[in-house]
Amino acid sequence: MTIGFPFRVAVSTCALCMTGLLVFAPATAAAHTGSDPGAPGAPPPAAASPALLYRPGVQVRPHRGVPRVPDVSALSWVVADADSGEVLAAHDAHRRLPPASTLKTLFALTVLPVLPGGLRHTVGANELADIEPGSSLVGVAEGQTYQVADLWRGVFLNSGNDAVHVLAGLSGGWSTTAARMQAKARALGARDTYVRSPDGYDTPGQVSSAYDLAVFLFFFFFF
Repeated sequence: MTIGFPFRVAVSTCALCMTGLLVFAPATAAAHTGSDPGAPGAPPPAAASPALLYRPGVQVRPHRGVPRVPDVSALSWVVADADSGEVLAAHDAHRRLPPASTLKTLFALTVLPVLPGGLRHTVGANELADIEPGSSLVGVAEGQTYQVADLWRGVFLNSGNDAVHVLAGLSGGWSTTAARMQAKARALGARDTYVRSPDGYDTPGQVSSAYDLAVFLFFFFFF
């Protein structure tokens, strides 16, 4: 079954963003012509309407001999092909839920390209003042000097909200970073995501979906 985002056909960052905006819209994909999908100028693989992903419940077209979709406890999920980006099966893919630390993927997509890894920064008290209680921390300390690359390790290896606060400060501030993340989500075609807190800490109005998170992961790992 292929019911969504075959957007790997684009060849540049701008084209990728535009393709995302088009393919994620509830519109029927072009019919398969039988061309070699790897040939230059060939159309993307055929796909059913992405509108299927807006339907409640499990969406899948099982093939003969393939085991049935197992029951899982997740409120929503997406299974996608890592090479093509096509959705193979989904359950309430566009259901909006608090993303928690999975939103750090969008944070990385937004901020990682603009901060040199070798940049050194001494952490001030104000950068750690607003970390919410119960946050996951990596141990960033006031007055200590860190390389940006090490702060990113704190984000990726320990989901450190303290590292996110410092990196957000370096990239324009908390509110500015949230606004940039919001713009990045829309540029990638992720329409279910609303950013209020760049570290993903549960905040009123902050939501995303399994589909949007799959989009962020796809771009993060493959582009």
